[in-house]
Amino acid sequence: MTLSKNSPLALLMQTFPRPGRLHWIGLRPAKRAALIQVEAAQAITGAGLEGDHYSGRSGSRGITLLQAEHLPVIAALTDVEEIAPATLRRNLLVSGINLVALKGQRFQIGEVVLEGTSFAHPCSRMEEVLGPGGYNALRGHGGLCARVIQGGQLRVGDAVVAVVAVVAEGADVIGSPDAQLPGLEQIA
Repeated sequence: MTLSKNSPLALLMQTFPRPGRLHWIGLRPAKRAALIQVEAAQAITGAGLEGDHYSGRSGSRGITLLQAEHLPVIAALTDVEEIAPATLRRNLLVSGINLVALKGQRFQIGEVVLEGTSFAHPCSRMEEVLGPGGYNALRGHGGLCARVIQGGQLRVGDAVVAVVAVVAEGADVIGSPDAQLPGLEQIA
């Protein structure tokens, strides 16, 4: 069964109970370097975060996001009391919105429009930072990779909301990701 983008079921599947929240931003200045925690960062369309060594290397992995609700699970699986977001080497820590549901979807954080492109699977480095079994502890909890569709400023405390395109009947394309344009709505 194929769903129309505007069918009631398709719109329901893009609805979230509430907006999420951006809690933490980290930049990786160089490969294997410690992450630098910042209160705000500039997202560059098609590239990633200014000052992050990964910026510009792959538009589909421009920014990595981690679900804050998964930190206690990862800590429990690695038998430690607490895990700091920087340990897991993701750029953004968000809560209150299911990142898995944002794969293939556009969403907005502050001024920035992102598109979830793939899951952020752990790398073998997790064995070093989390100890033996760290890779498997992070599997399924590694977060989301996203491309920057519309650049701008991200700030700790910004809301995270899904951006849903409402397409006119018979239209072939969704159009601009700019949430200010007619036909695009933010939904929580």
